[in-house]
Amino acid sequence: MSSSTSLRPLLHDNYDAIADALAGPGFIILDDAFNAGLTLGLIDVLAERADQLTRAGVGRAGDYQLNDSVRGDAIQWLEPGAAAVTEFLSAMDKLRGALNERLFLGLADYEAHFASYTPGAFYKKHRDAFLGQPGRKVSSVFYLNPDWDLAAGGELVLYDEAGEQELVRIAPECGRLVLFLSEDFPHEVLPARNARQSIAGWFRIKP
Repeated sequence: MSSSTSLRPLLHDNYDAIADALAGPGFIILDDAFNAGLTLGLIDVLAERADQLTRAGVGRAGDYQLNDSVRGDAIQWLEPGAAAVTEFLSAMDKLRGALNERLFLGLADYEAHFASYTPGAFYKKHRDAFLGQPGRKVSSVFYLNPDWDLAAGGELVLYDEAGEQELVRIAPECGRLVLFLSEDFPHEVLPARNARQSIAGWFRIKP
C-alpha cells in the first residue's frame, strides 16, 4: 500500500482527498475512517447477527446460484435500525452527497451488506459493474477485524482494467475503508487462515 493513498483523519475530513483519488488513480485506502466507537459498534452488531447471515451467491435473477468455487462469504444486507448501522449508513450517504458535489457522479443511493468469510474462503476475480451499464458506480469495503494478523492473508487485490496487472494488495485491517470505481477495477478476495469480516457496499446511479 502506498503512502499516497493512506490517510489518517476521519471520513468527513477526507471528502476532497477521496474525490481527488477517485478522479485518478480511481481508488483510495483510508485507515481509521470512522471513530473507534462506531467501528466497535458495527463489530458488535455483526457478532449478534452471526447466525442470521446467509450464503452469498453469484449472478442475478434467473442466473443466481451458490458457487463455492467463486465466492464463499455469508452476508446480511444493512438496513437502518441498530444505532451503529444507522450511523454508518448516514455517514456513507453524506459521502455520497459530497462526491456528487465534487465529481458530478449522479450517485442516487448506497447499498451495503455485512460479509463474513470463514478461514479459507475467498471471492475470485470479478467486477462490480461493467462499463456503460447503470447501477454500481463506486464500491466500498470497510473492515471489521480487530488485531488482524498480517501474515494470515485475506487481502483485497485490485487489478488494472484489463484484469491482468496487480495494482495493490490491501490487508483487511480493522477500521480500514477502501473506495474504488466499480467499472474500472477487477478485484478478488484472497483466502485467509483466519475468519474475517467486513461491510461491502456500493454507491449506485439510477437506470
